[in-house]
Amino acid sequence: MEIITSKAIALFFPNPKMELVYYEAIANAIDAGASEITIESRIDPGTGASAFEIIISDNGMGFNNKNFQKFTKLLDVDQPDHKGVGRLVYLNYFDKVNISSIFGNQKRLFEFNNAFCGDFTLKTLDTPLPETKLHFKHFNQKKIHAYQALTPKHLKNNVIRHFFPCFLDKKRRGEYLNLHFLLRTFDTRTFVSQEEESFNVQDLEDLATKSFYAVAESEPRLFEIMYTVKKTPGPTTIVSSICTDGRTIPLKLLHRKNMPAGYEVVFIVFSDFFSGKSDSSRQHLKLDEKTLSALRAMLTEHLSQVLQAAIPEIDRRNRRVLEAFTQRYPHLQGYFSRHSAGLIERQQVLAQAQQKFFDDQRSVLEAETLDQATYEKSLEISSRVLMEYILYRNLIIRKLADIDDHHAEAEIHQTIVPMKRRLQGETLDEQVFFNNAWLLDDKFMNFRTLLSDCDLKHLARDLARDDEVFDQGARPDLTLIFSNDPHATHKVDAVIVELKKTGLPLQQRDAVVSQLRQRARRLARLYPDKIQRIWFYGIVDFNPEFRISLLEDNFIELYSTGNLFYKEVAIIPDNHRENERIPFGMFLLDYPAFINDAAARNKTFLEILKAGFQTNTAAEPCNEHCS
Repeated sequence: MEIITSKAIALFFPNPKMELVYYEAIANAIDAGASEITIESRIDPGTGASAFEIIISDNGMGFNNKNFQKFTKLLDVDQPDHKGVGRLVYLNYFDKVNISSIFGNQKRLFEFNNAFCGDFTLKTLDTPLPETKLHFKHFNQKKIHAYQALTPKHLKNNVIRHFFPCFLDKKRRGEYLNLHFLLRTFDTRTFVSQEEESFNVQDLEDLATKSFYAVAESEPRLFEIMYTVKKTPGPTTIVSSICTDGRTIPLKLLHRKNMPAGYEVVFIVFSDFFSGKSDSSRQHLKLDEKTLSALRAMLTEHLSQVLQAAIPEIDRRNRRVLEAFTQRYPHLQGYFSRHSAGLIERQQVLAQAQQKFFDDQRSVLEAETLDQATYEKSLEISSRVLMEYILYRNLIIRKLADIDDHHAEAEIHQTIVPMKRRLQGETLDEQVFFNNAWLLDDKFMNFRTLLSDCDLKHLARDLARDDEVFDQGARPDLTLIFSNDPHATHKVDAVIVELKKTGLPLQQRDAVVSQLRQRARRLARLYPDKIQRIWFYGIVDFNPEFRISLLEDNFIELYSTGNLFYKEVAIIPDNHRENERIPFGMFLLDYPAFINDAAARNKTFLEILKAGFQTNTAAEPCNEHCS
């Protein structure tokens, strides 16, 4: 041979499948004009993988002088769809192939191995019948990975799929070609059993066809799809392939998990676009990633149409999934692709929608000019971002709604604002997901400083006052300080919230009012020149006795989904100012009011944003385009 065989194998077949041994031998028999091909596999499980052999025989023209000379020279081809290297795959799995070929009145014998250099033996026969036999020996792999792949039924199906364009052409021409598959099983070289299957190209199943034009490599190309979708009692099987250079190359467009059970799907694509685009091993398409990705998207769209027409169940189930997505992720409404082949793969569709959203955000942020279209897009993107935050708030509300009598006060507080954490209003963009004080009122998002589970000494420090009076003071569960205009005035408004776990007895509930009064009195006495207004919130369980107690104290019941009471409290700062009265607003509410009122406000925001969206706002996959 004019090329070193061992090096050529690694070059042209870096990772071949064992089926290629069968495919290349069958292809050579077809090229030789054979009408009968026998494919025999021999296994001996007791002896091991080394006993595995293949014998492939045909009645083609054989290795006459011309064909033998071509065999000895790699890359020597006489047809554009031939590669001239297929026989190298033999030696990837077998150390030698004994070949005998009868042509005319002569019989040629030779052994193909890594040292093959064109030697042969030629005999003359008196009554010759054309026959070429390839006997593959000395299997050189450690094991056979799947004996199932050697069964006649499995091998027959794979051969039909691989040579579908060739077999279809022969059927249309009315040519005869019969293939016989055998599996002979031995036990320590003693024959045990035999399985067999046959196939004639005239028995090839008729498939439905669909044609369309698409742009590929900047030119309009005709694509033809041949397909079948039928119910089967067995497991779902899917075949999607590209026809190129007389063979098929698998192109995965659909996974079995995306199909209802019990269907057989065959989807084969023809186009002149694929001519010459198979690699030397005929296992892969020679297309760049961008073109291949566009090709998959385009073919997936057509496969989706075929499946939805053939299996209405797919469309019904997909619609339910998309409706559920729209309800759960309304900020991505219009980004969910409706063109998934088969049953929608939830995680993939969600990830794709999120990526489209990010891409639109980036395009708006990177826009150099703000024309009308970009302006409208920026409004839409802003609404979606806001909706994403509103959805986050829904999660917080649902978490709080799960609170029961066994949840600790600290755990409730941790949900509202992380404990031991100090937030500054100047970094609101970074800390918006830590501050859930909007549960009380949305105006509390506009804060200057938020202290979580901190001593009132910290409150003094944040008001720029040096004072140690609060060293031993009580610790409010949530202290929030904010100002309408902190840069223009030294006066600030303050909100203090006292959280109590559920299930407290009446005595401890009544103590909340006393605690809030003490906080107000102390702040009013020490910081009259700094604190402009103070609101106190006590969040506690309500029962009939506690409600009556509040009414007796002249609290006013406010509109709420739960229990919400308000009272203006007159505070006397100290004994030296008994005639001075400072009003403070005091709110007492239960957890249903706390949670459900926040949920009602949040729902209103969400509905307003959803109503402003148009479905299908995101760009659908572009017109059929493969480059």
